[in-house]
Amino acid sequence: MILNCIAVDDEPLALGLVCSFIESTPFLRLAGSFSSGVKALEMIHDQQIDLIFLDIQMPDLTGLQLARILDRQPGSAGPRVIFTTAFNNFALEGYKVDALDYLLKPFNYEEFLIAANKAMAYAELLKPAAAAAAVAPPADEDEFIFLKVEYQMVRVSTRDILYIEGLKDYAKVYLESTPKPILSLITLKALEQKLSPKLFMRVHRSYIVALDKVSSVTKNSLNIGDMAITVGEQYKEHFSAYLSKWM
Repeated sequence: MILNCIAVDDEPLALGLVCSFIESTPFLRLAGSFSSGVKALEMIHDQQIDLIFLDIQMPDLTGLQLARILDRQPGSAGPRVIFTTAFNNFALEGYKVDALDYLLKPFNYEEFLIAANKAMAYAELLKPAAAAAAVAPPADEDEFIFLKVEYQMVRVSTRDILYIEGLKDYAKVYLESTPKPILSLITLKALEQKLSPKLFMRVHRSYIVALDKVSSVTKNSLNIGDMAITVGEQYKEHFSAYLSKWM
């Protein structure tokens, strides 16, 4: 697999270095280099670009602004971003726009290659899922989902999920296979849309539960193992309707 890449940096020396690193890496192909985020965006719309090495501090359109534009586009086939910057105070912002990695200038080829390998691993991880989705009919029950955990995508079996706790922009996913939950940068609403309504239900503003993992219920709560979860007022009618099918 070859990843089509572009480099974006308003500093000529930094741009040249990244371009030389890309050209020295067998699984990367340099499709273009730009000193402007606006000009880069034109190529991204016209061609299939897999990976962008992107400076953050640029005059017309910052790297973070460009990444946010790409992040708002529908679908998951858009390019991924590796930030290259001289400033270490943008790491959290880079995480929020789903960047694959964050290279702090000055960086050497070894550091560049580690980040590039992450991009390749990510692409190879998604390739089987994309191929299966292209040939398989839509399914009501997805077998797994991908969650952003730190700077990697983690595959999680939906059958392994016990319940999910929402924490503003983050979600804690509790699994049957491990005592330690997964912390992912995703809202509970976004996760609710990923999960099959036949298997999962939102029962509280802060909780989604796996229905087959519910061990007991009371008038105002349910239990999954030793965990008691209150059913919120706005979700009681929906949950009661579900329970009525089995009574």
